[in-house]
Order: sequence, then C-alpha cells, then structure tokens
Amino acid sequence: MIDEFLAGGLTDVEEAVRKAAAAEIVPRFRQLAADEIVEKNGPHDLVTVADRLAEEHLTAALTALLPGSVVVGEEAVHADPRILLSLGGDAPVWIVDPVDGTRQFVQGDPGFATLVCLAHRGELLASWTYAPALDLMAVARRGGGAVLNGTPLRCGVPEPGRDLEVATSHFDFTDDEQKRVLATLLTDGVAPRPCGSAGLEYLHVAQGSLDAVAFSWENPWDHAAGLLLVAEAGGASATVAGEPFRVTGGNTLPFSAARDETTLRHILGLLASAG
Repeated sequence: MIDEFLAGGLTDVEEAVRKAAAAEIVPRFRQLAADEIVEKNGPHDLVTVADRLAEEHLTAALTALLPGSVVVGEEAVHADPRILLSLGGDAPVWIVDPVDGTRQFVQGDPGFATLVCLAHRGELLASWTYAPALDLMAVARRGGGAVLNGTPLRCGVPEPGRDLEVATSHFDFTDDEQKRVLATLLTDGVAPRPCGSAGLEYLHVAQGSLDAVAFSWENPWDHAAGLLLVAEAGGASATVAGEPFRVTGGNTLPFSAARDETTLRHILGLLASAG
C-alpha cells in the first residue's frame, strides 16, 4: 500500500500542503491579532491560531490521501504526548510541523515553513518542506533524490580553506549544559550561528549554502523532513554517539547533519570533545 502511494501520491501531498498553507497560514501572515498568539512553554515557545488550524487541515487531508495512516503533529502532541507512540506503530505516520519557525512567523519574518514527512516503522519515506512566503517547495523521496521547485538538489562539499558555517540550536532554547557542548564549535575553522527555522536550515544544507546543522533537541516534527531532504541531496547525519538519528526518540544528543561525511565527522568530533 505504501509503495503504491509513493509511486503516485507525492504530487497530491504537495498540493495538500500548499492548500493548507494558503487557507490557514498565508492569510494570517503579518495579520495576527494579539489574542491569536499564545505562549506554550515560555516566552520563546509560541503557538498561533495558524499553527493549530493548519495542523487540523493537514491532518484531515493527509489521512484522506492515505487511508489507515495517522498524524503525529506538534500541536496534537503538545495536547496529548501519548500520540508520539504512533511513531513506533505499524500504521504509516505523517510527521507534521504546521509552522516551523513560529517566532519568525509572529515577527513577520518570511523564514518559516510547513514540514511534512511520511514515515513507517521509524523509516523516513518522503518529505515536503514548504516556505510559502519565500515560494520554496522542497520534496524528497527515499532513494529518489531531492528537488527544490522541481530542480534537483545536491549538497556538494565545502570550499577548502573556508570556515565551516554551522547553524546550531538557538541559545533561547538551550540549557547551560547544551550551551557548554555547543560551545565546542567556537573554534578555528568553524563559524557557528543560532538557527532560525530548523526546516529551512536543513534546506540550506541540501542547497549547499550552509555546511552543517547541530541540534540539541529531538522533536521529530522539526527534523524528520529535513533529515531525509539532506540525505537525498547527498549529505550525511548522525548523533554524537555516531548512530543514525531515530525519529522514535531516545537519541544521544546533540546530533548533526552536514553536506558531506567529512564535515559531519569533524562537527561530531568537536561536539564529543565536551565529554
């Protein structure tokens, strides 16, 4: 069933993602009222009416496209963490972040995206990264490559002699221990900076405009789409323990995704040096 869907349903998913954004996100961009923005776990962790309605829209549309599938969405999991258990079940799972980069969305910054990834028993099968305000749609299929607005994506390799540009977990979302580990990247030959939308940072790696990312949290909706995108564009990823990142959780953190294996090993080696 899943193989048949992957053979002919990717365009339908892309259309569903575009429709959800057009209906629930784009009309509210730079139009949010104060009562449409709520703090979840602190002043930097925001949710808006656009997040909730877009996730509801996508949940209905995606499960209709693939009967028997379930959705693990950021907002649904916030309401009921038990939904995460679906990632290890037998049903196909849509991993959804309706507005990745909610803070940017609230601030009127176009650097936000809708992220969707189809997974089955922990394996990432296809992903969609859509930045409606930037008119960017990146699609990846396991074993089938990655494209951005229809053009093939390739990570390439960093230019020799140039500092490696690395987007890291934003300091607003890290504790003291995570800051200590990420500080190992403050060294010669590496130029770290705080990340914006995680999904768009993965896209930058897949495009070859960013050398790597290094993240200290494992929410699957932030990473699933981007990890498959980078992999299908020729990049590499692993946790600091040298293991593949698991969307089902329980990863040794932090982890990194990079344009090539050499860059990945260098970044992971620095992170591991924190002990």
